[in-house]
Amino acid sequence: MTGADPRRPLIGITTYQDDAAWSVWHQRASLVPQTYVDAVVRAGGTPVLLPPQPGGAEHLLDALDGLVLAGGPDLDPARYGAAADPRTGPPHHARDDWESTLLRSALARDLPLIGVCRGMQLLNVELGGTLLQHLPDGSHQKVPARFVRHRVEVADGSRLATVLGPDAEVSCYHHQAVDRLGSGLRPTARGADGTVEALELDGHRFALGVQWHPETDADDLRLFRALIAQALIARATDTRAVTARAHTTASHRETSP
Repeated sequence: MTGADPRRPLIGITTYQDDAAWSVWHQRASLVPQTYVDAVVRAGGTPVLLPPQPGGAEHLLDALDGLVLAGGPDLDPARYGAAADPRTGPPHHARDDWESTLLRSALARDLPLIGVCRGMQLLNVELGGTLLQHLPDGSHQKVPARFVRHRVEVADGSRLATVLGPDAEVSCYHHQAVDRLGSGLRPTARGADGTVEALELDGHRFALGVQWHPETDADDLRLFRALIAQALIARATDTRAVTARAHTTASHRETSP
C-alpha cells in the first residue's frame, strides 16, 4: 500500500488461487482478472488484492474502506447443506473459507461491499440461503470463456435502481443461481427467465450482490463508483466517530480526580 493516495479509498478484491503461466514460469499463483483492478482504479479507488490465507482478515479489514468479492469457481455445496450435483465444479476450500471469513467480518463492520457472480452467491449462502446448482444449458453460460449479454429488470425503490435505473444490459457467465434467499436479503434484479440477478442486504450501509460481471464493461462504472462513494462516506463517518470517542476519553481524563 506504500505510495497509495490517502484520499482514494482502499478497496479489497478477493482473488483466485490457481495454476498460472507467465514468461518461462508455470506456478501456483494468486491472481484476479485485470478488469477488476482497472474498474476500481477508474472509479476512484486503490485496489488491494486479498489472496486466500489462513488468517489476518480482521487486520486487513481494519485498513480497508470497501470490499469486492470477485467471481470464480462454484462454492462447495456442503456450505448450504447439499450434495454436489455432477455438474458442480470441485470445491476450493481455502478460498471458500477465506472469503466467508472476510464477508462475515465486513458485514459486522458495515463495510461497503459488492459481491460479483460467485461473490453474490457467497453472500446468499453465508446468510443461510441456498443455490440452484445448474441452470438450463445455454441459458446463462453458452460457450467457454465468452460472456452472455442480456437485460435485467431492476426492482423499483431498490438501492440498485438508484445506481442503474429500471433496467440494464449486463454480461453474465454462470451456470448456478440463487435459490432460497438468505436472511435479510431481497432480490433487486431478475432476468427474463426469472433468475435472481441481484441482491441487497436490508439494514446494511451498502451490501449488494450482482450475478453478472460489471468489471468487464469499461464504459459503465456506475456500480464501482457507487461503492467508492459509499466507502468515502463510511471512512468519513468512522473517522468522526473515532475522533469523538478520543475527545470524550481525553475530556474524561482531564476531569478525573
